[in-house]
Amino acid sequence: MFDFVIVGAGFAGSVMAERIASQLGKKVLVIEKRWHIGGNCYDFRDENNILVHKYGPHLFHTDYEDVFKYLSRFTEWEEYHHHVLAFVDGKKVPIPFNLNTIHKLFSLSLADRLEKKLLETFTYNARVPILELKQSTDSDLKFLADFVYEKIFVHYTAKQWGKKPEELDGAVTARVPVFIGRDDRYFHDSYQAVPKNGYARLFEKMLSHPNIKLMLNTDFKEVVRLTDRGGFELFGQPFSGKVIYTGMIDELFGYRFDQLPYRSIEMRFETRETELFQEAAVINYPNDYDFTRITEFKHIHRVKTDKTMILKEYPVPYDREHNIPYYPFFTPGNRKQYEKYREHASTWPNLVLLGRLAEYRYYDMDDVVKEALGLFEGTIK
Repeated sequence: MFDFVIVGAGFAGSVMAERIASQLGKKVLVIEKRWHIGGNCYDFRDENNILVHKYGPHLFHTDYEDVFKYLSRFTEWEEYHHHVLAFVDGKKVPIPFNLNTIHKLFSLSLADRLEKKLLETFTYNARVPILELKQSTDSDLKFLADFVYEKIFVHYTAKQWGKKPEELDGAVTARVPVFIGRDDRYFHDSYQAVPKNGYARLFEKMLSHPNIKLMLNTDFKEVVRLTDRGGFELFGQPFSGKVIYTGMIDELFGYRFDQLPYRSIEMRFETRETELFQEAAVINYPNDYDFTRITEFKHIHRVKTDKTMILKEYPVPYDREHNIPYYPFFTPGNRKQYEKYREHASTWPNLVLLGRLAEYRYYDMDDVVKEALGLFEGTIK
């Protein structure tokens, strides 16, 4: 009945399903544990017609022209340039921390001196990881690095991950740079936009092919079983096709090497009786309050209404009984644990692992689409 089984209807699974169905003419079964498609990109309109991102803000940005063109088959776009502020010492200042931020927080003479030394040391528009800047021997740059580390980075990281930055993988710390420039945009990619009618509509069009069968609200273990001989059963019958798995790899194998660590988030939505609540789509609170940031969705998708919807994010430990895994918890030890799962997975020659949870790595949206397209062309096709 089916040639492929895909577990998960986020970007990784949906792109693979669409490509296999439309380009190969094969039958695909997509199994999704949640009641909706789109994974963490799922969005919906609330009672005030505000387009709300259920799992936190997702802002599409990429330098991959092929990825943008591919997704454009399923959506129209609204150009959107993301701006983020951080509440620091009673002021709301732009981040990533840049030359404008310096002039908002420090005296004119100190700001001018810091800017001069940054431009002498680094290339204009360079993105310098904060832990790299902390290694500077110049007293002024060391002061700046310590300030940014303390006011922007360390407490936010402690809230987000429950760890000190030094305890995390460099891939995490590199995502919070000092930007040696004046561009206040959070991203600087060639393509920056959001789907005009939302991500859910994009996924609906992507999965609307007649060769795709979709099962929502279904745990893959209800219909797929791994056999001891490195094969699969589907609905209790031997299945000789490929299984493309985008869920948690430790769950796939029954946690045989223990549960991989993840970080989760408690999302608290609030409707406010005001046209706008804050100055930007996202304001980070690195030092104040228990939440990390507040998102106001009307800044992302403009709509006329006298009310607004905000989201406060409270990072929490992942508990598979009560919440969902948002971020793989990167440490060298956790990567070694993942490699045990990866090696075990090689026993199943028809198993393909793809995506953030299956590969235990962080993917931006465009990266996972790029990976899926490449995997289809290089392996599946």
